[in-house]
Amino acid sequence: MGDPAMAKIRANSVLPARREILRLTTADGLTLVGELALPEGTDPVATIVCVHPLPTHGGMMDSHVFRKAAARLPALAGLAVLRFNTRGTSSAHGASEGAFDNADGELLDVAAALELAERRALPHIWLVGWSFGADLTLIAGGDPRVEGAVLLSPPLRFPTDEHLRRWDESAKPLTALIPELDDYLRPNEARDRFALVRRAEVVTIKGGKHLWVGNAERALDEIVARVAPSVSTPLPREWAGPMERGDSSMYADRTLAKFADVPLPGPFRAAGTAHPGPPDPGI
Repeated sequence: MGDPAMAKIRANSVLPARREILRLTTADGLTLVGELALPEGTDPVATIVCVHPLPTHGGMMDSHVFRKAAARLPALAGLAVLRFNTRGTSSAHGASEGAFDNADGELLDVAAALELAERRALPHIWLVGWSFGADLTLIAGGDPRVEGAVLLSPPLRFPTDEHLRRWDESAKPLTALIPELDDYLRPNEARDRFALVRRAEVVTIKGGKHLWVGNAERALDEIVARVAPSVSTPLPREWAGPMERGDSSMYADRTLAKFADVPLPGPFRAAGTAHPGPPDPGI
């Protein structure tokens, strides 16, 4: 039998951390909402900057994998977790100024987050992008402050082959986590596209889908294994210390069905330079 003092970590569990609500300022003068979660009582061993899915289809800094990353990884893995809402995006933490800008202005948003991480002297900064955020990560990852990146369900709609070649030239570590049943980019196509990045690691998530429902723990394990390899994975699924419960019901209006008929903001890139897939409902 398990230790009776241990409690199961559930979807809405919030483990101890030092948490700070942030206001980031972009180079074009917008104020973005964010949060920094740090380990309690110790310095972080590494840092992840989370870049969320497509906001026009429900994506935000509180999309479930990133919400769980901020709730768990400072305590379980000693990571600093920096999340933010890109321009025009809202969540329970508040709304960022501006409007969705088709992966152009959002690059300034990523840069603002990296600038804050640098100012705070956060160690070993990695970008972790999911869906639309994975595309932004590939484009923005050439920033010298970035040590590497982990991509969840990259649709490869906005990056061009030139962006992939730049990653190859940088020799930075790059891991793409590709759900076996992804709606937009499946493992075989992903291996073909990422062949331009010779050091890229393409990992198939067996049975997985684009939204990572039921696979958040796997995502967190894979992220930690790359960003902080000294931390043992899989991460614990139980916790003996203080543990709060978050309210996940506040995002009932961010479901896939809610955005099923919302057209994807354009334009599509030319075939052969970026993935021209259907709308991306990454929430």
